[in-house]
Amino acid sequence: MNDKIFIRELTTQCRIGIFQWERKILQKIVLDLEFPANIRKAAKRDRIQDATDYKSIAKHILDFTSKSEFFLIETLAEKLAASILKKFKLPEITLRVSKPGALRNSKTVGVQITRHLK
Repeated sequence: MNDKIFIRELTTQCRIGIFQWERKILQKIVLDLEFPANIRKAAKRDRIQDATDYKSIAKHILDFTSKSEFFLIETLAEKLAASILKKFKLPEITLRVSKPGALRNSKTVGVQITRHLK
């Protein structure tokens, strides 16, 4: 399947970081994701019922991250990817998690992972 759905720059806040001061505040996290989806049926019939519900996926991400508390963005990425794969039965997901302002003199720092449904 070569079709893909993507969501870019989904912004949320969560408790993330290794320093004591970071554990006390919510910090901005920016997420990008991409996953395979067969869009032919939806395109052919032009019906929302035949499309992947990416709004529900975005809502899940916002809910998950707002309740999460991790030290590392690596852990956030792993746990979030696993949650999305399981809940939405996606065969694969590529997820990028960025933490703007985390590294002096850079716009953002982050990780990108690709995981498959087991």
